[in-house]
Amino acid sequence: MSNKNIVILGVFVADTAYRASRQPEMGETIIGNEFSLGPGGKGSNQAVAAALAGGNVHFISRLGKDDFANMAIRLWEQSGIEPHVTQHSDSYTGAAYIFIENSSGNNAIIVSPGAAADINDDDILANRELIQRSRVFMTQLEQSLDAANTALAYAKEGGSITILNPAPAQPLGENILRLCDFVTPNEIEAEQITGIPVKTISDAEVAADKLLEKGASAAVITLGEQGALFKDSKQIVHQPSFQVGPIVETTGAGDAFNGGLAVALAEEMPIDKALRFACATASISVTRPGTAPSMPDRNEIDTLLT
Repeated sequence: MSNKNIVILGVFVADTAYRASRQPEMGETIIGNEFSLGPGGKGSNQAVAAALAGGNVHFISRLGKDDFANMAIRLWEQSGIEPHVTQHSDSYTGAAYIFIENSSGNNAIIVSPGAAADINDDDILANRELIQRSRVFMTQLEQSLDAANTALAYAKEGGSITILNPAPAQPLGENILRLCDFVTPNEIEAEQITGIPVKTISDAEVAADKLLEKGASAAVITLGEQGALFKDSKQIVHQPSFQVGPIVETTGAGDAFNGGLAVALAEEMPIDKALRFACATASISVTRPGTAPSMPDRNEIDTLLT
């Protein structure tokens, strides 16, 4: 086991994506312009992004035993991800409803995690050694906060670099934030966690300070077209996004960023380079439709950076 291992705990869901001019009102039916079915779930997307960006990636999760589970297993195989995943016939593999607004590419999402909603301390315990021996450990909040907390504690104990992508946002206590070397909310999640509306780069600094006060070692707030802002006790780094081409879909951008960041940190890049690498990964992903299918490979990222 080389110590560039990235271990990710998270959820796979099948993304069912609908494009239309607007969302329907309650009780209304409208005709959409497009539908697609593809692999998603924040954890799984981040694993794909990290693996394609050159990471040695292990993924911990739960699936049902159904067609969506087969989609997940195929995806991980193609992407070079090593799954540490149990299958449960008494539940189902997660699915997400994604509405995409035609004019802007903006989205609204409902996630039903299925079997992955039951990820608990037993799943974490079964993978304790894997987590403790990782170079970078990353999780999100599509599975329970308790499971995330336990896994982050093991990772910290083993000396891993820990990343919490607090999405979907929920109140976070000091206990969990103290376990985070990096906490990586987007603008909306940063506001939901800190109470500070984040519209500008200086708002992001204030929100980042709040996260540091609450115990995180460093905050990285992703700012969409404005790139990302890093802050710890020593420095602030703002990295603008890259103009790669027309924006097609922003759904997987945060996952691309987090996957890229995990790889950069596993490779011990200094923080300014790590942010550049993560922003490049995200900037390429938004020029393509889909979540996992939009993730760039290492060659594309390196080309953009040179």
